[in-house]
Amino acid sequence: MRRIAFINEKGGTCKTTLAVNIAAYFARKGLKVLLIDLDTQGHAGKSLGIDVRSVRRNVFHFLVDESTRLEEVVHSTAVANLWVIPSYKEMAEFPVVAATDPRRWYRLADRLGVADLHEYEAILFDSPPSLGLTTINILLAATEVVVPVALTYLALDGCAEIVETVRRVAAEHGRGELRICLVVPTLYRKTALADEILAKLEAYFPQSLAKTPLAYNVKLDEAQSHGRTIWDYAPASRGAKMIASISEELWAVSPWAASAERADEASRALSG
Repeated sequence: MRRIAFINEKGGTCKTTLAVNIAAYFARKGLKVLLIDLDTQGHAGKSLGIDVRSVRRNVFHFLVDESTRLEEVVHSTAVANLWVIPSYKEMAEFPVVAATDPRRWYRLADRLGVADLHEYEAILFDSPPSLGLTTINILLAATEVVVPVALTYLALDGCAEIVETVRRVAAEHGRGELRICLVVPTLYRKTALADEILAKLEAYFPQSLAKTPLAYNVKLDEAQSHGRTIWDYAPASRGAKMIASISEELWAVSPWAASAERADEASRALSG
């Protein structure tokens, strides 16, 4: 089972746009997908047409109350093969509620570990725009990380922070399999600054940078405002084509192949 987290410690990078629409793309290819929202805004659920304010139990209750079963918080969506666990403002209380728990960093991994996940073939996580207990929980429950990077002035600084966070979490918690599998440039516009940042990203991430930058597209925004995916709202739009290209790149990523490649590189370096 693939466990893919969409993470950036800054807001406004298109994390939710990518998480929701890539989840839907995978589902349309026949994969059974569970999307877990862990952001207090609840935008992943809202983008799939769920009124997150009226949901009685959400991801917060699943994390803090062991009597809450997975099936109580999972919601079907209008997309076949796609289910979502919504989030809302209660998640702001998670760090406080879990503060004294010695397993607080592993609450998400532990709860998923005892849940019946046999029907799902991929779990995607939408994260909050900050580093904290919730984001660390996501990293410790995931094996792959997708990093959306808005092509703005401070983008490279933020990207460096994420790389260091993933490296540190993997080292401190013995998660050698945790890795950044795809870096997606977002909010692309044809400007000298954007192209300069894109060139630097290509130099920093020669193997994992997405070949298709996600440019601003009004149809993507409109789809979210209607609680629909881009495939249901405007499947022939430029936004749909960009998301499809990015989704195909992520679909093709093989964690085992990448791990073997890193091992071969390390072996060559040591023997050289």
